[in-house]
Amino acid sequence: MKYFKVDLNGYTAELPILPLPSGVNIAFFNLHGNVELTEHCGKELAKLVSDCDVLITAESKGLQLTHVIARELGMAYYAVARKSKKLYMQDGLEVEIKSSITTGQVQKLYISKHDADLLRGKKVGIIDDVVSTGNSLVGLEELVTLAGGIIHKKAFVLAEGDACKRDDICYLGVIPLL
Repeated sequence: MKYFKVDLNGYTAELPILPLPSGVNIAFFNLHGNVELTEHCGKELAKLVSDCDVLITAESKGLQLTHVIARELGMAYYAVARKSKKLYMQDGLEVEIKSSITTGQVQKLYISKHDADLLRGKKVGIIDDVVSTGNSLVGLEELVTLAGGIIHKKAFVLAEGDACKRDDICYLGVIPLL
């Protein structure tokens, strides 16, 4: 298997190169189960979003990352956009997003009323592992706006492909589309 090496502010990660159904290859970044990598990235991203009042992420790889950042910043709560509507979310908000580069299909994102209330009137930091096409990011931005939050920062571990050319995001490293 071939790998792509990336420096994440002092942590070198070797990412396996994997094919997507579309024919594009990606350097696959996976935080699941990797405590050391998640802790490092969360602490580094916390420095970039320290002036946010609250954070939001989408399940699933953003969860543990956002948990570390919230802990580092002394935040008691952060909002989580789910990909399926749970029983406790009946009075929350939902948006539909175009397909992301990894899923290849239209999705919905949902937040509970509790999380919507958490965002209202606050400077919100949007957190995720990788930004590529930006479609998932658009969904999170829509949720923040619907909830009455103020999008303050958008932070990612990695910017993939042309995402690194955006001037409205911050990130730790860059990976190419292969």
